[in-house]
Amino acid sequence: MQDIPVIIVGGGLSGLYAAFLLEQKGIAYRLLEARDTLGGRIAVAKFSDAHATNDSTDVDQAESSAAFDLGPSWFWPDYQTQLSTLIESLDLPRFVQFEDGDMMVERAANRPPVRMQGYKSAPPSVRLVGGMAALTDALYTCLDASCVMTNQTVQQLNKTSQHIEVQSQDSAGHVTTFRAQHVLLALPPRLVESQIAFQPKLPQNLSRKWRETATWMAPHAKYVAVYESPFWRDAGLSGAARSSIGPLTEIHDASTLEGDGALFGFFGVPVQVRQSVFDTVLKEHCRAQLVRLFGEQANNPKAEYLKDWAQDPLTATHADASGNGQHAVAPPSKPTTGVWQDCLTGCGSEWSAQFPGYIAGAIDAATVAVQSLPANILRQ
Repeated sequence: MQDIPVIIVGGGLSGLYAAFLLEQKGIAYRLLEARDTLGGRIAVAKFSDAHATNDSTDVDQAESSAAFDLGPSWFWPDYQTQLSTLIESLDLPRFVQFEDGDMMVERAANRPPVRMQGYKSAPPSVRLVGGMAALTDALYTCLDASCVMTNQTVQQLNKTSQHIEVQSQDSAGHVTTFRAQHVLLALPPRLVESQIAFQPKLPQNLSRKWRETATWMAPHAKYVAVYESPFWRDAGLSGAARSSIGPLTEIHDASTLEGDGALFGFFGVPVQVRQSVFDTVLKEHCRAQLVRLFGEQANNPKAEYLKDWAQDPLTATHADASGNGQHAVAPPSKPTTGVWQDCLTGCGSEWSAQFPGYIAGAIDAATVAVQSLPANILRQ
């Protein structure tokens, strides 16, 4: 049994940033991530001519500067200042989302799409060169790699009179028990409540609030089409579109700063319908929609990617399938009574009071959680 002051459950942005803050304070920790990769809901598809094809469904791990976000894509430096400062400190290049030109709108199946004056986000939406994974990758390089463990699924937390016993199972089925003074839950609240057994149980009211907190992105799916160049710009189009027909309801330019053309869209098709259709069929419908909106050149992407977060068991639960896809109100992050008081804190993005579900929320929640650790841990 390993004795560790702080265990972090989850290796997405909030977990990595919590680890980063703990290292700065000299506090020992272990980060346990169930996936075989870090980043959580931050994921990118990396394209290279030698590896990606039109049949690509999974994330291509080939080294390439052409990275396309399958999870969150943007942040807003003008009002997400803490996140922006972190990105600057890590020397990560950024660029403003392309929005110049007109947009396309589909209102009905029996009416052709119409071209309308586009609009720009205010404040501007900003992306990272290399996709949002550039941020999680940069944070990981700042950490002691021996303190970060992937393929570790935390199954149970047992509260004793002196410690929290954290039981984690690896991909081979081997169970390791860690003994911690404090646990930081860098997961969505609903996922914590549904997948981790607490002994004794959490306060009923807190457990209910965590269970009712929707997980951002869990009901969503994204489609990305990569082209030789952003050809729609030649026609004075921004690459943005809105559709009442679908399958994509909201489309944006996803081109890289280096010039690789790309479009991405959010599906408007319900989770249950998506899950009843092969990915190849969904892609066919997406290509047909892009042709309607942007012309025949859209019919021949050099790569396609589809990520359905509702089918990711480390993101979504059954309850998320019927969600409305909106950002939830942050629930309480810790028990205030009972045996779990002062030894357990939620620090996933949904626990951020200011930016629940956003990338900036992961940074905010992790900061608040580390700052609120008990004094005996902060003194170590």
